[in-house]
Amino acid sequence: MFATIYRPSRNAMQSGQAKMRHWVLDFPQGAARRPDPLMGWTSSTDTKAQLKLKFDSKEEAVAYAKKHGIPFRVTEKPETPRKVKSYAANFSSDRREPWSH
Repeated sequence: MFATIYRPSRNAMQSGQAKMRHWVLDFPQGAARRPDPLMGWTSSTDTKAQLKLKFDSKEEAVAYAKKHGIPFRVTEKPETPRKVKSYAANFSSDRREPWSH
């Protein structure tokens, strides 16, 4: 199984770009999860699946994986261009698209 190196996407409640700049090295689940016989909680014997290592850059994450002999796969998503607008543009008299409530 390959470890995955990726940049996390923002959640549905997040509109900004915070916490999206770092890269994550995530290990796949190696063993099946099963319910604990006493409490009924879901457990697994695989402790690597609990690890999520954070890095400042993709190169640091790749170097770490190579140094420790971890087979990895890099997943990149394209950068979305930001539309820079001012608040005053909402009330401009020469708007290009109609403004409706």
